[in-house]
Amino acid sequence: MEFIRRGLLCSLAIFLCLPAFAQSTDINRYTLFTGFDYLISPARDLTERGFEGDFGVTLKPWLGVGGDFSAIGNGIISGAGAINGNETVFAPILKPYIDPGSVNVPFKSTTYTFAVGPQFYIRHWEKITLLVRPGFGGIHESADIAFPAQLAYLFGQLGVSPPNPHQSDTQWFIGIGGGFDLNVSRRVGWRLATDYVNTHLFSNLLVPRQNYWRFSTGPTFRWGHLK
Repeated sequence: MEFIRRGLLCSLAIFLCLPAFAQSTDINRYTLFTGFDYLISPARDLTERGFEGDFGVTLKPWLGVGGDFSAIGNGIISGAGAINGNETVFAPILKPYIDPGSVNVPFKSTTYTFAVGPQFYIRHWEKITLLVRPGFGGIHESADIAFPAQLAYLFGQLGVSPPNPHQSDTQWFIGIGGGFDLNVSRRVGWRLATDYVNTHLFSNLLVPRQNYWRFSTGPTFRWGHLK
């Protein structure tokens, strides 16, 4: 959270001064982005792929507002997408009997994100537009966890109710992201962007917070005229 706060403060401090930069005057009013998403959560070795949609309204040459929605699924569990026993609330219970760090439980998951907020632009160049976007939103993840049979047996011997293998959770977040548009024409561009979120999903099962990095790319379509 401290990383996010510093990033937001730095972004606002820099981009409040953007009107001083040279800006293009031939600017579209509306922007629609749709593209491919690649989401990772390093602590759980989670990798997901999906699609994102983003709609924005330009208020000033250097400022827009909008929101995005992404649906990302099919977490890869071939040597990845695993929960380590040390990261769970059950680690203290298991430690007298087994090493929790030796337990890695695979899972599959689907993640949805939605966010709204400002988008700051640098239009100093004709062929490329830089952007930074702090955002407020939510993240929803559902997971199917493949608990091994021996772990279920151990829970039974300890008189502990095993966790539900089908988990879902939703949390709010404040995130930050940025990227650039390659301007093919006045109405069409190609965007590459990265977004970062820190949150705490599945707090009933996982102790640490999770970092999420989302990489997206795809076309942008622009229309209207900024008066």
